[in-house]
Amino acid sequence: MKTFKLISLQILTKEKLVPIKLIDGLIINKEDDFNHWLIEVYTELAAIAFLDEAFQKKEELLVQAVISKKENDPAPFEVTILSIQNFGDKASILLEGTLKRDRKDYAELLLQYLIEEGYEGKKLSNKFTELMQSKPQTFLEKKL
Repeated sequence: MKTFKLISLQILTKEKLVPIKLIDGLIINKEDDFNHWLIEVYTELAAIAFLDEAFQKKEELLVQAVISKKENDPAPFEVTILSIQNFGDKASILLEGTLKRDRKDYAELLLQYLIEEGYEGKKLSNKFTELMQSKPQTFLEKKL
């Protein structure tokens, strides 16, 4: 197994990417036959209230994780929540899933957002290219 520092994490909902404000986090490549990864997130309890329903229903989630360095491209994962442990006003969330090589979901979300913001034609193309080359966290900070 290999362990890495989790720099940022965003959860893809049907409407948008939701950034999780990390206090700390790590990600482990289990290096098993199923290509499983574990992601542990330590954050404010209020930041993950919307995850309780997904945990209870054992729903699969799409997440974007930036690993090791802020400059790295986000890695897309399909995960389920294994546990949520509350520690006062903080929480530890354990996710397990597989790495997905397709960034299509982010691209579709970004394109939809830019169209809703009124971009069209060449301006849409230029802004889309600019934001696809930047990191999702940067895009989210501008959006939120």
